[in-house]
Amino acid sequence: MNNDGSGLLQKYYDLVDCQFLRFVLVGGINTAFGVGVYCLAIFVGLPYFVATLLSNVLGVLFNFVTTGRLVFRNANPRLIFRFVACYVVVYIVNTAVVRLFIGAGLNSYWAGILATPVVALCSYTLLKNFVYNEHPK
Repeated sequence: MNNDGSGLLQKYYDLVDCQFLRFVLVGGINTAFGVGVYCLAIFVGLPYFVATLLSNVLGVLFNFVTTGRLVFRNANPRLIFRFVACYVVVYIVNTAVVRLFIGAGLNSYWAGILATPVVALCSYTLLKNFVYNEHPK
């Protein structure tokens, strides 16, 4: 096995052959990270729109590495610009959904947590079609 982890990554790809399943698995890690940042920000007193922004900015950096390598098998650093552009759209969707849930009477914690499935579907669709739509070279 190589010291760079490529052998381990290949075993992961062999074990989890379905791209959407990999997205869901890696998404669990990414979601835990993003929701954790969001909840911590709410806990320290930041408003939901700032908490959402903070969790998205830090989440994008974390997600770029994990999603690119573990889901789409593409670690090309030049894709960061398209990735970030997609996450700007994801941020807008996330904030709108959280605002909708808060308007329906949920607190900021539950609104952020319940927005997650909507945001995840939006994210996968955008990433698959606009960022990782070509095989790595």
